[in-house]
Amino acid sequence: MDFDLSPKVRDLQQRLTAFMEAHVYPAEARFEAEMTAFRAAGNAWQPAPVMEALKAQAQVEGLWNLFLPESPLGAGLTNAEYAPLAEIMGRSPIGSEPFNCSAPDTGNMETLVRYGSPEQQAQWLQPLLAGEIRSGFAMTEPDVASSDATNIEARITRDGDDYVINGRKWWTSGANDPRCKILIFMGKTAPDHINRHQQQSMVLVPMDTPGVKVLRHLSVFGYDDAPHGHAEVDFVNVRVPVSNVLLGEGRGFEIAQGRLGPGRIHHCMRAIGRAERALEDMCRRSLSRTTFGRKLSDQGVTRERIAQSRILIDQARLLVLHAAWKMDKVGNKGARQEIAMIKVAAPAMALQVIDWSMQVHGGAGVSQDFGLARSYASTRTLRYADGPDEVHRNAIAKVELARYL
Repeated sequence: MDFDLSPKVRDLQQRLTAFMEAHVYPAEARFEAEMTAFRAAGNAWQPAPVMEALKAQAQVEGLWNLFLPESPLGAGLTNAEYAPLAEIMGRSPIGSEPFNCSAPDTGNMETLVRYGSPEQQAQWLQPLLAGEIRSGFAMTEPDVASSDATNIEARITRDGDDYVINGRKWWTSGANDPRCKILIFMGKTAPDHINRHQQQSMVLVPMDTPGVKVLRHLSVFGYDDAPHGHAEVDFVNVRVPVSNVLLGEGRGFEIAQGRLGPGRIHHCMRAIGRAERALEDMCRRSLSRTTFGRKLSDQGVTRERIAQSRILIDQARLLVLHAAWKMDKVGNKGARQEIAMIKVAAPAMALQVIDWSMQVHGGAGVSQDFGLARSYASTRTLRYADGPDEVHRNAIAKVELARYL
C-alpha cells in the first residue's frame, strides 16, 4: 500500500484548501445568518444565496464533482485519491455542497452512473452533475426496523406499463429542499420471493409525481438542517413508468449494497476532517484560557486528551485510507469488512474528539458560537446512516469467524 499523493491530487488538495480558507470558512457565518432570516420569515426551505455563489465559484475554479471513481464524468480520482479531499471538505458543515460533493446526491449520482439506463442518465444524472437539481434517497421506513433492508414494507406493484407505489418513508434527506426533483425509492416488487434479497427493487420517482407528499421535516437534536433537511414522505398510489426501474426488478438489494459502500467511506472521510477541526479548536482554546492560575494547555488532563485525539484521528485516517485502497483494488464487495470497520470506528472517534473539544470550551462548547454542538449532533447521526453500528459489527464478526469454519 502506497498512500503517497500523486501530483494531481496534491494540486487539488492545495487548491481545495485555498478555496476553503478564502471562501467557505468565511461564508459559514453568512450561511447561518441567511438561514436564520429565512426561519424568522417563516420558510427555511429555500437555498441560501451564499451557497449558490460558492457553487458558481467552485465550478469556475474547476473544483467540481471530485468524487465518482471509475467514471469520466467526475475528476477521475480513485477512492484513495478522493479521501484527503473529502477530509478537507468535511472540516466545514457547509464544505461539501459548494463542490457538488454532498450526500445523498453523491450516492445517487454514483447509482445512476453504475445502474442507470442512458435515458435515466440523460434525464436525471446530467442535471445532478451540473448542480441544477438535488435528489433524495427513500429507503428507511418508520414502521419497521430498517437496519434490516429486507424488512421494508413499501410496495411497488406492476400495472401494465406503470408501477404503482405505496408506502411511507422517513429520514429521506433532502426531500424538503425545493431543489430536490428526484427520489430513488426502494420497495418490494416481489414480497413473496423465496430469496428475501430479491424481493426489493429501486425506482426513480420525480418529486412532483401525484401521490408524493412530504408530511413533515425531522429535526436532529433540534437542528432542522435546512434547506436540505430530512423528511417523512408518504407515497399513496404513486404511478411511474416501468422504465423508471433501476437495473431491473429484484435488484434493489444489490443496488443498495453497491450504493452504500462509497457513501459509507465518504461519511468517514468527512468525519476525519470534522475531528481535525475540533482538535484545532481544542488546542487554540486551551492556549487562550486560564483556570486556577494555569492555562488549560498546561493541565495534564487537557494534554492527555489532545494527545489521545491525535492518536485516534491518525488511526482512523489510516483505517479509512486502507479501506479506500482496498475498494480500488478489489471492489466494494471485496472490501466489505474494511468498509464496515471504518463505519464503526470513524464516527466514534470523531464524537470523542468533538466531546473533548466541547469540554475544553466549557459552556461555550454547547452554544452556537463555535459550531461544536452542531458538529456533534450531525456526527452522532452517522452511527445510524448507511447502517447502524450493530449491523456493521455483526458483518465484521461474520467475516472474521468465517476464517475458522
